[in-house]
Amino acid sequence: MVLMAIGFVLAWGLADSKYVKRKDGSHVIVMKNPTWKSEFMGLYDTLRTDYYILLLFPMFLTSNWFTAYQFNSVNGAYFTIRTRALNNLLYWLMQMLGAFVFGQLLDLKFLSRPTRAKLNLCILLILTMGIWGGGFAFQKTYTRETVKADTDWTSSGFVGPMFLYMFYGFYDAAFQTCAYWFMGSLTNNARKLANFAGFYKGIQSAGAAGMWRLDAEDTPFMTEFATCWALLAGSIVIASPVVFLKIKEHADMEADLRFSDETAQEVGVAVPLEEQQTMEKQDEKRVSLS
Repeated sequence: MVLMAIGFVLAWGLADSKYVKRKDGSHVIVMKNPTWKSEFMGLYDTLRTDYYILLLFPMFLTSNWFTAYQFNSVNGAYFTIRTRALNNLLYWLMQMLGAFVFGQLLDLKFLSRPTRAKLNLCILLILTMGIWGGGFAFQKTYTRETVKADTDWTSSGFVGPMFLYMFYGFYDAAFQTCAYWFMGSLTNNARKLANFAGFYKGIQSAGAAGMWRLDAEDTPFMTEFATCWALLAGSIVIASPVVFLKIKEHADMEADLRFSDETAQEVGVAVPLEEQQTMEKQDEKRVSLS
């Protein structure tokens, strides 16, 4: 609670978006005069103009689907109480490591942005098959009926499951980092990014609730595991067209500006006169329709 309170206070130190300037002199694209109506229209516009975001929805759904399985069906079901505490410490430490490693991989300066996106998606798929393949081998050793939650850190055979749980934490951070980076690479428009993030968190929470409900219904552990592995691998494959085809070296500034009420001059970007006139006509038409 203290840390959350400190974070709340520190948030007041964040710079207003209008003061943020990139190296090329351009500003962040935001919605200057948002209203509740414009925000609802923004969600509709996002799905209409950026319909490909639907291919990321399975990734959004899966991003917290596996949490209940890892916490309850692995750590909670298999280990003693004090060992669960140790495992959770290691899990979250590996989360920090996973976020750092993939943050570095996604920002490699000597590779283009499309190349980084494809490379990290492939690495994520390899990790999915490797780590969750190990999880499959482990899950075959016990069921909901046979498990006794009596494995302690002093027990023989503890090291293997401990490392598996650590890598579950590493993978969680890797998956979340990639999902956010992929979304952020699709546009420079803060309003559109907010809508992407809204879809992400809403669908993510729905997925997490679904798995918690499955666990509450005493679903077999292997069934829970199978849904996690299948959804993770499937969501990466489904998201691949967006990653391979939609992530460019530079976002389309004209498309970003059409999604806001700012002009090219206001964000410090030079746009040809003909394109500027076209954008202004489209803005006028949208305003008249709304």
